[in-house]
Amino acid sequence: MTRAVEAGPSPSDLPEPAERGSLTIAHAVVRKVAQHAADQVPGTMLTERRVAGVSAGRSGASAKVGGSDNDVELSLDLALRYPAPVREVTGQVRAKVVEEVERITSYHVRSVAVTVTALLPDVPPRVR
Repeated sequence: MTRAVEAGPSPSDLPEPAERGSLTIAHAVVRKVAQHAADQVPGTMLTERRVAGVSAGRSGASAKVGGSDNDVELSLDLALRYPAPVREVTGQVRAKVVEEVERITSYHVRSVAVTVTALLPDVPPRVR
């Protein structure tokens, strides 16, 4: 018994690439990529989140995304390890964030504002 094999559309049957549709990457995705990239830089630290004095886990960098079209402006809040060369680490954060956001999303990063919200010791303080 022979089975008929159905072939898919041939390349000549497909619409032109420009007519196939578009891809939009939400700013929420750009924010997550920026936060993850910032957290990968040596010298950045996770901080403990607290809600009404109760520990709610740990978190890394926090990002906000602005801009329009294919250009984005990023604002990052992050904690650094103490003692740390602040200018050096924040420069590395900017470079890593721009590289990753542009590589993964194809957005052009116009600016990255970094705010250091805390300098934290490598070792947690002793409890007495």
